[in-house]
Amino acid sequence: MRSDSYGSGGDGDPYGNGPYGNGPSVQGHRHSSPSRGRRTATATAAGVLAIAALAAGCGPQDPAADALKQPTAPAPATTATTAPAAPSPTEDGKADGTTAPATPDTSTAPTPTPTPTTPSPASPTPAPRPSTASPQPEVLMRTGSEGPRVRELQARLRQIGHFGRNPTGYYGTVTAEAVRSFQVKRGTEGTGATDAATWQKLRAMTRTPTADELDPPTERPVAKPDERCLTGRVLCISKKSRTLAWMIDGRVVSAMDVRFGSEYTPTREGEFKVFWKSRDHVSTLYDTPMPYALFFSGGQAVHYSADFAANGYAGASHGCVNVRDKKKVAALFDQVKNGDKVVIYW
Repeated sequence: MRSDSYGSGGDGDPYGNGPYGNGPSVQGHRHSSPSRGRRTATATAAGVLAIAALAAGCGPQDPAADALKQPTAPAPATTATTAPAAPSPTEDGKADGTTAPATPDTSTAPTPTPTPTTPSPASPTPAPRPSTASPQPEVLMRTGSEGPRVRELQARLRQIGHFGRNPTGYYGTVTAEAVRSFQVKRGTEGTGATDAATWQKLRAMTRTPTADELDPPTERPVAKPDERCLTGRVLCISKKSRTLAWMIDGRVVSAMDVRFGSEYTPTREGEFKVFWKSRDHVSTLYDTPMPYALFFSGGQAVHYSADFAANGYAGASHGCVNVRDKKKVAALFDQVKNGDKVVIYW
């Protein structure tokens, strides 16, 4: 390892040349006379002493100068019980001008006993502060709820124009939108869920629904009857409301939901008369059952439809007036007579 602290000499050579620097070198002895021999012997002895002094490491007595010029003595061999010497602080090839500190003998140094530490007592957990946020109103009904109170909610909303259908007792998307409309109009957050505050406001603005309002005969509100339906015995059928009202002298005896033909096989509109009743009729054209059929115009009739009962308004008839409530149409079939009027209008 090359050191920058000793000039141009070789490794560990503080004087620059050879193992002993530029000191005198002995080449041998020459004898010319006794006196010369004595002087020579004296000089030779002095030279030998000088060489011996140099070989023994004698040099300047200035400790500082000696520290700069003398190579570091090799560390003594360690035994198995002696810890290895610490590395020299100049082993990276950069002298720092200081003498490496002596390595302490750790083989006999006593192991310090760790001072036990007393854990500080745990700080008590502060009690939570009470929330300053206003409590949320209790939700009484929301999407998915069902039952008599939902039916009452729908009836009350219908009284003030926020629910355009008859009550069903099920809180679906239509009911949620009606509640949201009511909330926004009253300046509250439109959540669509009926909380205690919304229910209280609605009850204050409406009256207690009647039995007919709570449980109407059809899912859809019965339309205002056409003038032709106000006298006599009439099957009053509205395409707008999709309802049939069995009326006698202007009074609604029963009502039911109905559906009509598609645009390719439309149900005829106008005033007709029942001309044929067929309780267990089957269509010969479509091979389809048409129970409780009341024919009023050619092959078009009012009758029960199992497809309407199963799929609702997703389908259409071939021109007939379909009824999905089998019990109601069966009772209607027994009451209607041939010759009774049929009025179909918008």
